[in-house]
Amino acid sequence: MAFDEIFQPLKFRNLTIKNRVLRSNVSGRFDNYDGSGNQARINWETKFAKGGVGAIVSSFVPVHLRGRIVPNYAMIDDDRHIPFWRKVGEAVHAHDCKFILQLSHSGRQRDLPGIEYKTALSSTGKSDPTHGFRCEAATKAQISEIVNYFAEGARRAREAGLDGVELHGANGYLITQFLSSAINDRKDEYGGSLENRARFVLEVVRAIRARVGDDFHLQMKISVHEHNDAIAFLGMGPSGNTWEESVQVCKWLEEAGVDAIHVSVGSFFPHPRNPAGIDLSVDELTKTYDTLISAGDLAFRNYLLFRSLPELARRQWVDAGVRPENIEGANLPDARRVKAAVKIPVICTGGFQTASVIAGALRRGDCDAVSAARPLIANNDLVETFRRGQDKPEQPCTYCNKCLVNVVENPLGCYEEKRFKSREEMIEQIMSVFRPEAFVEPETVHA
Repeated sequence: MAFDEIFQPLKFRNLTIKNRVLRSNVSGRFDNYDGSGNQARINWETKFAKGGVGAIVSSFVPVHLRGRIVPNYAMIDDDRHIPFWRKVGEAVHAHDCKFILQLSHSGRQRDLPGIEYKTALSSTGKSDPTHGFRCEAATKAQISEIVNYFAEGARRAREAGLDGVELHGANGYLITQFLSSAINDRKDEYGGSLENRARFVLEVVRAIRARVGDDFHLQMKISVHEHNDAIAFLGMGPSGNTWEESVQVCKWLEEAGVDAIHVSVGSFFPHPRNPAGIDLSVDELTKTYDTLISAGDLAFRNYLLFRSLPELARRQWVDAGVRPENIEGANLPDARRVKAAVKIPVICTGGFQTASVIAGALRRGDCDAVSAARPLIANNDLVETFRRGQDKPEQPCTYCNKCLVNVVENPLGCYEEKRFKSREEMIEQIMSVFRPEAFVEPETVHA
């Protein structure tokens, strides 16, 4: 078989997946406002399982209501959600695919906080500098509660029959807010030195192991490079953790019982380097960004900037990001550094959609597996394309990020119209997640 490296099983300590391509965390607002799930989410995840990925990492799954990024994302904060996640797992398992639930907490980084909580809890009391969402510095008692929320989320995932959990410690969410030297300004034992900043996540790991044991898969997604100063025109800075500091955190995570490291980049989201290639055109960004204005103190400023000075915004974003030809595999250097320092498997995310690039990274030992989101949204059957010996899909992802720009208001799917024969074909692809429906009317009985 061509690209044999991709189709070798990957053995973690407590889990084996059939190949080296994972669907990374992504989802739309498919679920119910109260955090319960529905059939659209099951349909969404099943798309990728059918397409041949070895494992799916769920979308951001909040461990508490105060830690969600948007309403209409299924949660794991209560036992009532266990039956739903069991159904998701069963649907994915039917296609010989594993399902890893991502335990998440937004901290101060939210898009649409919902009606229940006006402020978020964070390592700091400073609002996020991108949109201006307000927050409070969590007390020690609240930190202990949040640690327990993560542990209970892992217990529920195990009871649901899922294959493991991932801690979302990347891209600016709560764990990042504690780890980051650019964000964490605490003066107690959870701030200051790297050891203190890592205390929160290590407490989470130990609490999960105490709750679910040592034989349940647990991995951690981390931004090895933060680049917190990437957007100069929004007043970001300083740069944040160095890769040396992040590698040390990965060593501590391994010692604490983590089974794999998932390498990403960036201390906020979206970030010029994650997802690299974001389209800052007026048409694509401002048509949905206005939703954030009522929630963030700085969102209206940003909205005016995007509308009145779109070329300036785009230029600064592009300059701080990754050139289009370098997007695929841009995080491999960081993955190599982590892999050299730990003995557990390392997964690398970052626009992967070319079989020869993935196989080359695996062959060189840059990482043990790759994860992708946007390329799989564009081509759900990407792995089957590789299996047929094809190096790249006929209509590859363009990294335009129209999918992610639309997700705040519209169903998630590929919005790059030039990839389709017609707009109608594009809309059909986007709306396909709503079929089959959960409720089927009984056939009419005729006398």
